[in-house]
Amino acid sequence: MDAMSKAQTDKPGSPIGEYQSAMAPGVTPEWRERFEGRVFAPLAHTSWRYWAWIGFLVVVVGWGLFAYIHQLRDGLIVTGMRDRISWGMYIMTFVFIIGISHAGTLLSAILRVFKARWQLSITRMAELITVVALMVGGLFPLIDLGRPDRLLNLFSEGRWQSPLLWDVFAVITYLCGSTIYLYLPLIPDFARCRDRLGPQSSNLRRKFFTVAAAGWQGTPKQKKALDRAMSVIMIIIIPVAVSVHTVISWIFAMTLRAPFNSTVFGAYFVAGAIFSGVAAIIILMSVLRKVLHLEEYITVTQYRALGFVLAAMAMVMIYFNLSEYVTTGYKLEAGMPFHFQDLMTGYLAPMFWFYIIGGLIVPVLIIANPWTRNTRGIITAAVLVLIAMFIERYLIVVGGFRVPLMTYSARPYAPSWAELSIFAGAVGLFSLIISVFVKVFPVVSVWEVVEHRGPEAQQESPEAVRKVPAAVPAGFFVPGHGEGGE
Repeated sequence: MDAMSKAQTDKPGSPIGEYQSAMAPGVTPEWRERFEGRVFAPLAHTSWRYWAWIGFLVVVVGWGLFAYIHQLRDGLIVTGMRDRISWGMYIMTFVFIIGISHAGTLLSAILRVFKARWQLSITRMAELITVVALMVGGLFPLIDLGRPDRLLNLFSEGRWQSPLLWDVFAVITYLCGSTIYLYLPLIPDFARCRDRLGPQSSNLRRKFFTVAAAGWQGTPKQKKALDRAMSVIMIIIIPVAVSVHTVISWIFAMTLRAPFNSTVFGAYFVAGAIFSGVAAIIILMSVLRKVLHLEEYITVTQYRALGFVLAAMAMVMIYFNLSEYVTTGYKLEAGMPFHFQDLMTGYLAPMFWFYIIGGLIVPVLIIANPWTRNTRGIITAAVLVLIAMFIERYLIVVGGFRVPLMTYSARPYAPSWAELSIFAGAVGLFSLIISVFVKVFPVVSVWEVVEHRGPEAQQESPEAVRKVPAAVPAGFFVPGHGEGGE
């Protein structure tokens, strides 16, 4: 810390004195300065690799937009969907991406309720996934309409008895709540950035952080108000998150098709959403950990904890699948013999068995084995889960629509180039929003880690700390200055 910061520390009743007294055990001024410098580094420095990555994502999004314009001009005939399989890639992607959003806020809120400390360095990443997934995933029902102007009919002619209308309001409510939940813990870090801006920072950046910090000075009254607001929103967001994917499941369960005729679809979809969402968090935090050099602050502790959650949810999914297939397979009502043959030995068999073995059984074995329960093993398990859960959405949507309703032969479904391009554009948009967020906002909740967790007692790779390059270029942020902003 510089001389001015030390003088402020010694001054009785100063904001920095409050900040020092609130630090978690083991937090030293040197560690805190290194931690803040590492987290704030992306805000102050932009490499050519970042701009190349942004340019690549813009091209991918542009290609997806071109494919959508092509579909808008010629109609849904450019897709692989037909009258026998009228739901395809778009609805699969909608369910998959909205499912990913659940683990972010839901896991963060539950862990905050139980005051878990290990997750504080990845909480913001989890909450970010929620907001971005809802923003991107919410576009796909509109894309699936073919003509976007038909959306107005949902509000002017919509029936309150329809799960489609319930779904629209549930997703909008969840997006609003999740955005608030993402913003509230950002306020002290915005203030920290505001107070540490150096002479080379632009006026636009100063104005942005000043407005975003909402007058935060780290007083006891403000801290109490923030804690109360976060407690209220995280208690509200848990039932909202559960209700969203339950309503999405009802779109299927309330449709008159044999494979969708299930009363456990709500719980099954919620469990699947948390399952795939945890896998997405592991993958995102691994990418950001590597790119932003956060190895000292995101360690094997977070991987193992999330790995155990992933294994537990895999066991829940195994139970739901076993219960569902044993019950329906025992009765084999009309349409189900075709569906079971299609899954077990027919057209969908390769994907079905990859989902069961590669997406449910193998991840549990990886995490249960102490020799593979490390960062690489858990990342591998997360990748398998994410791929398998996308396939599971294909099995639900396409598998359900392949069951003939009349005496006609089943037809295969394969997405067209337009559908694949729009899907790629959505993935590009998802990555683009996250990449811009990482550049503009601190991706780790600095004040929570400093106050409530501190440094990790166990490092998987201590050498990684010494290999981290210089953090914040001089002039953008003043080290150790402006502690009033937490």
